[in-house]
Amino acid sequence: MNYIENIFVCITAPLIVAMFFLRGKTLRMMIFMLAGMGMCLLSAYISTFLAALQGADIFTASLEISPLVEEVMKLLPVLFYLIVFGADADDAADAVLMTAAGFATFENICYLIQNGADDLFGLAVRGFGTGAMHIVCGSIAGLGIMHLWKRKWIRAAGTLALLSAASVFHGTYNILVSQTGAIVYIGYSIPLVTAAVIIAAKVRSSRKI
Repeated sequence: MNYIENIFVCITAPLIVAMFFLRGKTLRMMIFMLAGMGMCLLSAYISTFLAALQGADIFTASLEISPLVEEVMKLLPVLFYLIVFGADADDAADAVLMTAAGFATFENICYLIQNGADDLFGLAVRGFGTGAMHIVCGSIAGLGIMHLWKRKWIRAAGTLALLSAASVFHGTYNILVSQTGAIVYIGYSIPLVTAAVIIAAKVRSSRKI
């Protein structure tokens, strides 16, 4: 049975209804959060297909295929927003973060379905670590879009470079958390520390302004 698809429908249904009562930026952010959840589901299909095509097992696919697929899929809704609707770079940067948050939320739900919800501490550590990882990768793309999208000559190369950086960060995280012992917690802590540094830098920058 397609349990994941059924759960996706149940989670997104009330959010879709809520969209009809929202306006302006709040509506846009809700749309991108839903888009992130959808991209998470599509990423699972694409990664599974590519793994089968290459004869890779689930473990190998999570290290070599999933990071790139997931980062590309997370970026697609925002690129569509930028190219088709001519969105403002600042709005697009916010959209990247909401897409990443939606992606991470549904990924955590999928993890709960597959592994159960007995270990609260382990789930909390993984939940915050994975969530921070997706947000950091989104921040890499978002900050880059803010600074590069206005320069047409560097858009394509800059976007590709940012996508590569996010994929490397994502892949490194997956490698670390797939290990055992203290290395796992080091892997979970890296995105949290990185997120804290980004937040501190933003606060410091806003104070200067």
